[in-house]
Amino acid sequence: MQLRSLTISNFKNIAETHLEFSGKVNGFLGNNGMGKSNLLDAIYFLSFCKSFSGVPDRMLILNGQDWAIVKGRYQRRGVEEEVALGLAEGKRKSLRRGGKEYQKLSSHIGAFPLVMIAPQDIDLIRGTGEERRRWIDMVISQGDARYLEALIRYNKALEQRNRLLRDGAVDPALYEALESMMSVTADYIHSARASHIATITGILSRYYTAVAGEDGERVELSYLSSLSTPGVDLRQLLETARRHDEIVKHTSVGPHRDDIEMTLRGLPLRRTGSQGQCKTFTIALRLAQYDYLARATNMKPMLLLDDIFDKLDASRVERIMSLVTADDFGQIFVTDTNRTHLDEIMRRTGDDYRLWKVEGGHFTRL
Repeated sequence: MQLRSLTISNFKNIAETHLEFSGKVNGFLGNNGMGKSNLLDAIYFLSFCKSFSGVPDRMLILNGQDWAIVKGRYQRRGVEEEVALGLAEGKRKSLRRGGKEYQKLSSHIGAFPLVMIAPQDIDLIRGTGEERRRWIDMVISQGDARYLEALIRYNKALEQRNRLLRDGAVDPALYEALESMMSVTADYIHSARASHIATITGILSRYYTAVAGEDGERVELSYLSSLSTPGVDLRQLLETARRHDEIVKHTSVGPHRDDIEMTLRGLPLRRTGSQGQCKTFTIALRLAQYDYLARATNMKPMLLLDDIFDKLDASRVERIMSLVTADDFGQIFVTDTNRTHLDEIMRRTGDDYRLWKVEGGHFTRL
């Protein structure tokens, strides 16, 4: 799968641009704050219908404007397709594929798989469990539509149960109806997470060694969930916790409280990992995610690399370049402030590359 061209109007600091891409490597060179990351975010936006940075949709519209639109022309499974996603103040997002509007944005997730590696990935290690749940949900949802549907249904029921708790409702029948729905969907969410985390852990070890160049540094992901105890179901846990939840006014157990522990040599990375080890881990984790998605979707996802070489030693930069320019990876979009890194990546890919200079949201082909 490839993104052949991108047209942007009023997205972040990009007022208007149209870019035609290489099928292999596309590089964007410029100082910080010029719009390189915003270009990658526009590509991400077309795959996930939201910003990688997590900001509200209204903040994606260029200052002084009340609408924005991003259009992409893809080559997917031998067929050319156009996707257009529009935003307007006070209106619902409009997503069209082949000129036909989606009724549910969730139906689009996974159609154009993508993996983005960015400096913010450190939050997967240092941040809260919510960051790690969002990551695994995004990974699984791209290859499993049933999982995404279960997650949506669970979150709707969770929101309703929390509303009952905040309102001080006491009718057991209302709680039991919602808890029954939450339990059914939670079973699938839990089993899918457990399976996929185990699979990605095996792939992660290979990529960590490939990037770090060090054998014997065991890396693992461990799934922490209240449903992992054999014989326990969510309905039982919710009923037991109901009195406590009525006091604290929110639901204290369930998949929305799960976490993923990331360890290096058996020790929690968030407490013991150096800056270099944490960055190497997150890069390896994203590459493992890419490997998993390529198998799950039977397509090579787009790979977006946003300023990933900063604070890495030369040997690790070299190993990453060797990995991402190999045949295992498809189309790549990479940003950097250092032309040396971009030139080296271009050199490795022969003639199949394009390079732009980025200044103030404007893109000049080099």
